Amino acid sequence: MEANLEALGSVSGQRILVLNWRDTKHPLAGGAEKYMHEISRRWVAAGADVTWFTGRGREQGPRDTVDGVKILRMGGTLSVYPMAAMKLVRSRGDFDAVVDCQNGIPFFSPLAAPRKIPVVQVVHHVHQDQFSTRFSAPMAAFGKFLEGTASRWVYGRRPIAAVSPSTRRELRRQLGFPGPIFVVPNGTIEVPHTVGPRDPDPTVTVVTRLVPHKRVDLLLGQLAVVAQAIPRLRVNIVGDGPERGRLQQIAADLGLHSTVKFHGFQPNAVRDQLLNGSWLTAITSAAEGWGLSVIESAAWGVPCLALRVPGIRDSVVDEETGWLVDRPSDYGDALIDKLRALSDESLAREIAGACQDWARCFTWERSASLLAGVLQEAALRQDRSLAESRGSRTDLSTMAAFGLPPGTDLRAHLRPTDEVVHDGGKVTVLFNGCDEFDTAQVLADMGVDDAELRPVELSDLLAGPVGRPSRGRTSTQGATGIP
Repeated sequence: MEANLEALGSVSGQRILVLNWRDTKHPLAGGAEKYMHEISRRWVAAGADVTWFTGRGREQGPRDTVDGVKILRMGGTLSVYPMAAMKLVRSRGDFDAVVDCQNGIPFFSPLAAPRKIPVVQVVHHVHQDQFSTRFSAPMAAFGKFLEGTASRWVYGRRPIAAVSPSTRRELRRQLGFPGPIFVVPNGTIEVPHTVGPRDPDPTVTVVTRLVPHKRVDLLLGQLAVVAQAIPRLRVNIVGDGPERGRLQQIAADLGLHSTVKFHGFQPNAVRDQLLNGSWLTAITSAAEGWGLSVIESAAWGVPCLALRVPGIRDSVVDEETGWLVDRPSDYGDALIDKLRALSDESLAREIAGACQDWARCFTWERSASLLAGVLQEAALRQDRSLAESRGSRTDLSTMAAFGLPPGTDLRAHLRPTDEVVHDGGKVTVLFNGCDEFDTAQVLADMGVDDAELRPVELSDLLAGPVGRPSRGRTSTQGATGIP
């Protein structure tokens, strides 16, 4: 099968402005910055001129170029927002499109950008619940208003790129966005051809920023019991952040000094070496837009045990690439159960294979192509009459497999956000935002009279039309090996 990444070529010659809170060199950069940077550098390679406007961290210069991406830094945590507006006002005509990356507080770029410039908002996750846990009641209410009511009014029906179905759902449910929302998942590291051998001792590696909503303290609390049940348990925590000192003190108070090791921030090579020897990764976050570290671990054949929360429930295929736990109080028992099960080498190899199959579905090339397609769609919707004819609200998608009639120009019938895979004489198309009835009409217009149609499930939407090898669901109940 060959995936069609034609939309990526549409950015050639385009001047694209990316508004992002931080850049990848910022000392507090995380997954959101990695996401947009990996896409941006592929746009540059495809012939685009990409400029980021971001806040300026301590010891950062005002200008930089990273992987061909130009970076302008100005302002701090909050002042970056009015400065970005000033940048847009002063640079009218300098850019062909704006990618507005929302991090709780949007940039509200449509207010400052010329009307003819397409704007695509990128949303990793919705922050409504987090505002109340981090700010005073008045500040939390103001943050919720900016992210919700104000954002909905400013961005209107412009297309949005959400990194996961969970994020799309929250954009609809909590914020009430009425326009088209396209899922553009993260890519991941290149999947290694060979992995292992695993560490002989049961080993858990957690790669995360040490910030409150990751709830690493919840994991540590559960480990106090798990360590008594699992002999020789080792837990690596890779990452840094403002919570590190508090978490280290919790681990010491719980007597976990010989079980848990805090490695701090590490280069990718060290992170990968630790993952390669691990049995499991553990996620206890309150919510995420997507589980970037879940898929990076899966690339090394490492399954994930996580709480069933937004974002993470999308990145873990329950009972195939890991397991989802409904209640935090059950997490410790589940961790004991899964570590015992994974002592069975045959089962561990089977699950590792499923993890790697799943990870192969996520490439940064595909992410870059999908977001380029959303930019194209936004440009087409600048024509209001055309926007109305293209619809706006359905989140249904359809997979269609068919033989293409001779002489048919497939792309003439598709939207920029549709995905195509060619497999010999057969074509598979994922029609994004198109139900089965509308898909059948498009196929009829092509002259296709025989096609296999089916609604797209969430895992299809994430994996794309290439899909993943079909594997049976893996049960770990009753599998033991560790006493």
